[in-house]
Amino acid sequence: MDIILIIILASILIATLSILYLNIKPNTKKDDENKADQIANLNAEIIKLKDSLNTTINTSLSSMSSSFNNLSTGVTKDMTAALTKVDEKVAAFNSQVENLNESQKGINKILAGVKKYGTLAEFSLGSLLRDLLPTSQYSSNVKMKEDTSENVEFAIKLQDGVLVPVDSHFPVERYKAIQDAHQQDDKKAMAEARTKLAKAFKEKAKSVNEKYIVPPKTVDFAVVYAPTESLFLELANYQDPSTKELLTQDLMKKYKVTIMGPNNLSGYLQSLNMGFQSLRIKKHASEIYDHLKKISTRFNMHFNNVLVLRKKLEEAMSVVDSFGKDARAINRSIDSIKNPNDGDDPDPDTPSPISSYGQVEKRKVS
Repeated sequence: MDIILIIILASILIATLSILYLNIKPNTKKDDENKADQIANLNAEIIKLKDSLNTTINTSLSSMSSSFNNLSTGVTKDMTAALTKVDEKVAAFNSQVENLNESQKGINKILAGVKKYGTLAEFSLGSLLRDLLPTSQYSSNVKMKEDTSENVEFAIKLQDGVLVPVDSHFPVERYKAIQDAHQQDDKKAMAEARTKLAKAFKEKAKSVNEKYIVPPKTVDFAVVYAPTESLFLELANYQDPSTKELLTQDLMKKYKVTIMGPNNLSGYLQSLNMGFQSLRIKKHASEIYDHLKKISTRFNMHFNNVLVLRKKLEEAMSVVDSFGKDARAINRSIDSIKNPNDGDDPDPDTPSPISSYGQVEKRKVS
């Protein structure tokens, strides 16, 4: 568009300069005739140029209008496609949010303590026991009293088969009421919610005491597990408004129940595991000591048998010596019978064959 305007202006400027030039030249008759012809020709050229410029401008404007329409159509199409994709992504995001809300409802339902789905608290307790104790040191769903159908969630096995009952408790709604009151900065509602939470754990402690603490099958206390540290801190810091006594002390005093969170239960289980290992080492040491005592007794018996054998051998050697003396006496008697006139008695120190045989046997035995 700018190039066309420049061409038009340049053409008009050239035509104007030509007219001025013709007017400035000397006026002669011949020149006047030529001038009239030139002016007529110039007017004709200007009219042709004007028509040509009008045609060019109209063509350019038509082309620009078509290009603009095409560009506008393309931009509109691209914008429509982009907006459509945005709408699809927004719809997918809304669907994901709805699925997340449904999942959250399911989790809330599980955390609310529906028995057929199990609870997060029991799952957390089982995970701690599996991680920190050998499977031989605990059991799940143990019946403590034969006349009831109640089973404790887990029981830790101590020495001589004594059990420690461990049960979890997580009243989600009452704990959530504390969080809601804290967000709203409602101190009165917060105090009421904490009192209700403490009441829920008092009821749980009383139930555990009545159902699961049965000495001598169990120890004289039980453990109630709070599955989160924030819940445990709420319970550990709660004081009775009238007596100012801590909730944990009150439950231990009245119901023999200890409240534990994930951290202190982990420490308790680790200490138990070390105790079990010490007992196993002690048991193995006792077994080794018993084996050593047996070995020592057997060595003493062996050496006593060696002494008995030596004594028997000495008795045998004494019998052999006696046999040699008898043999020498018999030999002298035989010699005296063979040589009755021989006045010289044989030398008693000269060994006879029989006595030599006895001495040789004696040396072999020695």
